[in-house]
Amino acid sequence: MAPRKRNPENKGLPLRWCYQHGAYYYQVPPGLEMQWDAKRKFKLGRTLPDAYTVWAQRIPGSREARTVGELLDRYAAEVVPAKAPKTQQSNIPAIKRLKAVFGHMPLETLKPKHVYQYLDKRGARVAAKREIEVLSHTYTKAIEWGLIEAHPIKGKVIRAGTPPRTRYVEDWEIVEALSVAGPVLRAYISIKLLTGLRRADLLGLRMADIREDGIHVAPRKTAKTTGKRLIIEWSQTLRAAVEAALAARPKDIAPWLFCTRRGESYVKADGTANGWDSLWQRFMTKVSANTKVKERFTEHDLRAKCASDAPSLERARQLLAHADAALTLRVYRRKPERVKPAQ
Repeated sequence: MAPRKRNPENKGLPLRWCYQHGAYYYQVPPGLEMQWDAKRKFKLGRTLPDAYTVWAQRIPGSREARTVGELLDRYAAEVVPAKAPKTQQSNIPAIKRLKAVFGHMPLETLKPKHVYQYLDKRGARVAAKREIEVLSHTYTKAIEWGLIEAHPIKGKVIRAGTPPRTRYVEDWEIVEALSVAGPVLRAYISIKLLTGLRRADLLGLRMADIREDGIHVAPRKTAKTTGKRLIIEWSQTLRAAVEAALAARPKDIAPWLFCTRRGESYVKADGTANGWDSLWQRFMTKVSANTKVKERFTEHDLRAKCASDAPSLERARQLLAHADAALTLRVYRRKPERVKPAQ
């Protein structure tokens, strides 16, 4: 008889957890059934973030963590559920990978050399960098929780990041692309070039956000941190672009400026916009096949063009709603810097 295969979903889960029949369960220790609704196997949830949320509600948050694995479990239970859905989706697999390697180690034994070894063996450099960022933040929370006194890797591990993208979309490329774009995309691109709004913020604009004094925006990325809000004042070109977007809407009664044929938002609750992504990819294929533009560009490149074409760095920072101009300069100002010769 062939040996029974182990479910790979169970790898890296907390002690006594298991994944069965499309859900996560907790195997209740004997004698503690009354604390878990008199059940021997308690269903935590269908998704890992949901399971950790229920776990955090059932297990006291003040419990001591002695190993990296226990610390990661607490981080997953108390910190990850408060993050944006898309961030949760990336954090949970990262935690599982980290637990598989560092989970057995006592908290105080983690050293920079262990992190460098992990980075060398992991292979996928970008993914590894993100995972170490999660590990580093986990230790930051450990200090906040009073579990350790000093951070073992913060400021001691130099992570080689990927260089910023340098693609600058020329004006003629925009003209070519707009020549094959439908009404919705023409309006969308026009507004994006004028405002520099992120995809989620632009697709998330409601009719109620379009007011007499301008377009009111609450950037999603900073909603839980600075809570910064923007009012983008009207110009003649911006008003014309918004009117074009209104005329192109498939549902006049929809609450969204950009909506699907059913009048729904393109942005899902988890922050994804698969329908819009497919629309954009089809558009780029059409641009490549029917215009002189041969190098594709992304929506992020259009945001960078808005910043690059701004008359000053401060103006670009303001448009992109960055708290620090250093990020604007490093990632978004892509035009060559003009320098006058020495006299």
